[in-house]
Amino acid sequence: MIVIGLTGSIGMGKSTTARFFREAGVPVHDSDEAVHRLYAGKAAPLIEAAFPGTVKDGVVDRALLGSRILGDAAALKTVERIVHPLVRADADAFLAEHRAAGQKLVVLDIPLLFETGGEGRVDRIVVVSAPADIQRERVLARPGMSVEKFEAILAKQMADAEKRKRADFVVESGGGLEAARAAVEAIVAELKGEAASDA
Repeated sequence: MIVIGLTGSIGMGKSTTARFFREAGVPVHDSDEAVHRLYAGKAAPLIEAAFPGTVKDGVVDRALLGSRILGDAAALKTVERIVHPLVRADADAFLAEHRAAGQKLVVLDIPLLFETGGEGRVDRIVVVSAPADIQRERVLARPGMSVEKFEAILAKQMADAEKRKRADFVVESGGGLEAARAAVEAIVAELKGEAASDA
């Protein structure tokens, strides 16, 4: 089974690209979605213990937690220490399930793949990229986003040019949906061929 690591900086079109992989029949494990599930499950009591008052009705209130850790590197590290191992265990269970089912390709959608040293967990890396002006326009159009917030997020992410250098495949999302979809389909076809020849 070939494990594809899907990553890309904020606003690059990674979620849409993940959808194209799903539509091409490739199972996708979405780290962000796993965090949402964990915030309503295993992570909630651990977050509440570390940051009292951030859990409402058994679910982590992301806005409250976000305001508590904004600009506080130590607090952010505490959240990461709680959440990252749980997300990793969730991804490992996903991989085991699909390996047992004989799946040829799977995707781990990991926003901070390089930043968290996740390259060792995947066989191929797909980076989603777009020109900086398109990225900025997309991100600033999001509700509740400000220039300061955007710049703070970017500061935590590896530069796009560096990600592109480390990628096995780059999906350019600035050229429209159909071009990006075609790029994903080409990647899937190539890797399915590779998986078949390895079998």
